[in-house]
Amino acid sequence: MNNDAGYTAPAGSSKKSTVYVSGLAPEVNEEQLLQAFVTFGDILDIKLPHEPNQPSKHRGFAFLTFQSASDAQDAIDNFDLNELPGYQGRGRFLKCSIANPNKFNSESGGSNKFDKPIWESEEYQQKYAKPSGEENGTAGGEADGQEEDS
Repeated sequence: MNNDAGYTAPAGSSKKSTVYVSGLAPEVNEEQLLQAFVTFGDILDIKLPHEPNQPSKHRGFAFLTFQSASDAQDAIDNFDLNELPGYQGRGRFLKCSIANPNKFNSESGGSNKFDKPIWESEEYQQKYAKPSGEENGTAGGEADGQEEDS
């Protein structure tokens, strides 16, 4: 672990330390999230995505990246299905979980499953690709079959 003041999580290591929080009231801001969640550990980043057509309005969820996975888990254990401080009694219960890696945008520079065509993925190859011996046999069989029909 790096204890430098400018610490940033190495690519791939923050996957289990990023918490997805949904159910946020429209007036919640990053500072309120920081104040509520910092009690569980050092927060490296807070992302509060906004509506594309209304930049002043957030989408009701946030991503909080903690320095350690255990701090992230503590935050989940304490806030999941609870209300954000200052918003009690409004019936807005937070849903907190470990965030899934972003499928469409790889900000960390690492690769993700959408970086290449689906037919190049290992799952696709295993499911649909024919063994190399079968491919050659099929091609030869088609050529032989075409000659017989002509």
